[in-house]
Amino acid sequence: MKLSRREALALGLGGVAAAVLPLPAMASGSVEELTAAFTGGAAVGTGGLTLTAPEIAENGNTVPISVDAPGATSIMIMAAGNPTPSVCTINFGPAAGSQMASTRIRLAKTQDVIAIAKMADGSFVQAQSTVKVTIGGCGG
Repeated sequence: MKLSRREALALGLGGVAAAVLPLPAMASGSVEELTAAFTGGAAVGTGGLTLTAPEIAENGNTVPISVDAPGATSIMIMAAGNPTPSVCTINFGPAAGSQMASTRIRLAKTQDVIAIAKMADGSFVQAQSTVKVTIGGCGG
């Protein structure tokens, strides 16, 4: 099979377009939808999860946060005001020394950062912190 330059260019641009377009399976929903998917519709309590985030972030491009939930098997972090609220899900295996993590996230504007932990007994707990952003990190 021999491709002309025009056909090769069209094939290449089609591949780039397919890679850039979001897939429905990868599309992120609202905070409520993400919470329901993570918890399976179970009730979410409080306590046992510590979310540490700054009260004021001067730049939304790099906001440091940390979560600590002794006895958790996984923790999901969401930024309610971002175009894509899902930030990350951290899973802990049986060999994990502690169930804590820290990272830097991007926030578009002043908003709530929410963490939900699935505990070893199957229950879910939530912690929330409001972060005031002076310069948005998602094009804001």
